[in-house]
Amino acid sequence: MRVQDFLKSCQREHKAVLATNFYNFETLTAVLRAASAVGAPVMLQLTRSSIDYLGLKEAVGMARQGLADYGLEGWVHLDHGDSAELAAQCLDAGFDSVMIDGSERPLEENIALTQRVVEMARPYGANVEAELGYVAKLGQTQGGGFTTPEDAARFVAATGVDALAVAIGSAHGFYKQPPKLDIERLKAIHAATDVVLVLHGSSGIPHPMVQEAIANGIAKVNLATEIKDTFMRALKQRLADSDEIDLRKVFPKAVAPVVALLEEKYRMTGSATR
Repeated sequence: MRVQDFLKSCQREHKAVLATNFYNFETLTAVLRAASAVGAPVMLQLTRSSIDYLGLKEAVGMARQGLADYGLEGWVHLDHGDSAELAAQCLDAGFDSVMIDGSERPLEENIALTQRVVEMARPYGANVEAELGYVAKLGQTQGGGFTTPEDAARFVAATGVDALAVAIGSAHGFYKQPPKLDIERLKAIHAATDVVLVLHGSSGIPHPMVQEAIANGIAKVNLATEIKDTFMRALKQRLADSDEIDLRKVFPKAVAPVVALLEEKYRMTGSATR
């Protein structure tokens, strides 16, 4: 099934796909093991940094082989693509879905860039996600620049985008203050647009708050920071407790805590079937 069709069905059923970033073989394995354990579909996300680190063909090959090995329904998605050129490379490499992030540009530039990528993706049948409003990235200050229903309606109509990441109070990375999602704003955006809505920066948001967002139009929930943090904390603990130098013995010890984290997150989104 196409990504965009599956996400729309999730939105209608008030559940969401958990879209997980992976960074190496171990974090990919954790995602696949968790999804297999709970019977959840998988959206595997790669950023430019991860693509540069792993290699484009290598990363896609790992993802596809992993999905096949575990017998999972899943897709490969470009997260926070920063140029039309990168989106084109990913589409050519077989990505099912691409995000073009022009959210830090003026609205008209964001619209023009997103239009270009939507047109590029059509021959591939690929899903296109964009971002509108200010969702703070690592190192940026939280607050302000929330998506308005009026801008969302205009943006979706002008671009024909399939999915829209909205700024309703979440942020990428760790939260400096307790997060609070503007659910009333989300309801208004959902009423103003007929498009899949996406929540970025879910790490650290209380589960009931995420579930309330899912009940009001969010159909894709991104998770990245908690995956990295959980893996690295477990790995550092293992290294501190052992003189083992064989990374093939050390790295797998950091996988199990990530699996446990992800099983819980899949259940939170309603995508687990067992």
